[in-house]
Amino acid sequence: MIDRRRFTLSAAALAIAPHMRALVPAAPEPLITAKEVARIDHDRILQAANGYLTQKPITLTASHSPRSTGGPHDYFSEGDYWWPDPKNPGGPYIRRDGLSNPANFNDHREALIRLSLQVPALTAAWLVTQDTRYARHAALHLRAWFLDPATKMNPNLQYAQAIFGVSPGRGTGVIDTLHLIEVTRAARHLEKANVFTPAELRGLHEWFAQYLDWMRTSKNGIEEELAKNNHGTCWVAQAAAFAVYTGNQDAIALCRKRFKENLMPDQLAPNGSFPLELARTKPYSYSLFDLDVTAILCQLVSTNDGSTNDLWQFTLPNGNRYKKAVDFMLPFIQDKSKWPYPHDVEYFDDLPNRQPSLLFAGLAYNEPKFIDFWRTLHPDPKTAEIIRNFPIRQPLLWVTPV
Repeated sequence: MIDRRRFTLSAAALAIAPHMRALVPAAPEPLITAKEVARIDHDRILQAANGYLTQKPITLTASHSPRSTGGPHDYFSEGDYWWPDPKNPGGPYIRRDGLSNPANFNDHREALIRLSLQVPALTAAWLVTQDTRYARHAALHLRAWFLDPATKMNPNLQYAQAIFGVSPGRGTGVIDTLHLIEVTRAARHLEKANVFTPAELRGLHEWFAQYLDWMRTSKNGIEEELAKNNHGTCWVAQAAAFAVYTGNQDAIALCRKRFKENLMPDQLAPNGSFPLELARTKPYSYSLFDLDVTAILCQLVSTNDGSTNDLWQFTLPNGNRYKKAVDFMLPFIQDKSKWPYPHDVEYFDDLPNRQPSLLFAGLAYNEPKFIDFWRTLHPDPKTAEIIRNFPIRQPLLWVTPV
């Protein structure tokens, strides 16, 4: 039973409810939707995925370097910019910043990048078509890399970016697994495709949980976490991706903290540039790279609600926030001839590409000029060095909810 007073109040509430709803501002429509991204990328996704359907997994156990001190399941790579010393043949290598040594062992990195190209493309093809062939083939690669005892990779990068005669593996090598960020995004989508058993899903989560723990506790991992340039950004972005995939809330909180207390104050200048990247021999490439990886981090762990965990809106005491970095770089993405700093020593003509920072920031800030120019850029770089620094290639995976 309801008394007269309660009935009157209830009736009044029902009468004014439509008007109250009208007072609540509606969320703005996104400048670009998953449906539109699927339309834009439909042909390129299927062209890539159809080619990948016939290719078997190749993991790091397929090759081994005699210079590696690790075993057959240990990832090994050598520092890009390290070369034999002409004054001391056979002695420790010396550094030539920005110039990659083509003779260094690169097989494991190439296999990892291959994985990062194939699994996201196959997963995107499944999202577009719902054809489970694509999802099953993506799952085949993930099993080979992270579950099969005969071919899987050990969950550490202890021997990454070694330097002949100097180090068997360094903290800077942790950047090599940046290419697993989009792989974990794809894996989250594949959980809806029913291509894994519950035990396999647990195994995948456990592998990335172990790797995240290694990143947070090992000497090499801690060294990379504390790096002040794009290496530090890449550590946080990776930790964020693997924490989101495994549900590690403590690590997610750490990533937000490092963004606010370290990445932004240590790297972002008042004019929006990244001075530590401008000081390199590839200032344009590294500025774009740091811009993209920071956007990936924000996309992964920002709450987008105006709270202290809304990284897109987080502002330093001097007024700096991430959007300033996008505003700084946009004119030089639109017209590279305006770049006022030295040109990169290599591959300057191969940039820019369809930078994910423009897409993510455009959506976060509801900024049409970012999205509009993102649409015009080339999505598929062909140069190996550019691909290596371009870890997000399937935007459909990121604008489609998981």
